[in-house]
Amino acid sequence: MKTLPGNLNLYSRSLDFNQDNVPAGILGRHTTAEGVWGKIKVTEGSLTYRILEPDLEEHVLDVCRDGVVVPRAAHQIEINGPVKFHIEFYRQAA
Repeated sequence: MKTLPGNLNLYSRSLDFNQDNVPAGILGRHTTAEGVWGKIKVTEGSLTYRILEPDLEEHVLDVCRDGVVVPRAAHQIEINGPVKFHIEFYRQAA
């Protein structure tokens, strides 16, 4: 899995999600906008993060392992049970 480049700034954060309120769009194939990186931060439990392109990768994320979302790369998550998480959004410093 990629790591966030050092020249990015946090500019937004999602709401806190759990297994009951996660938006359906996050569960299906989706991308971020051009230039937008994401960091999936699990605060309780675990979830499966799939990077769908250019090559398929699958990672189990938990409180010790964040998921990095590369701009425009298709990805999805799968809820495996009780979980709490949020997503941080980053872009290049101006």
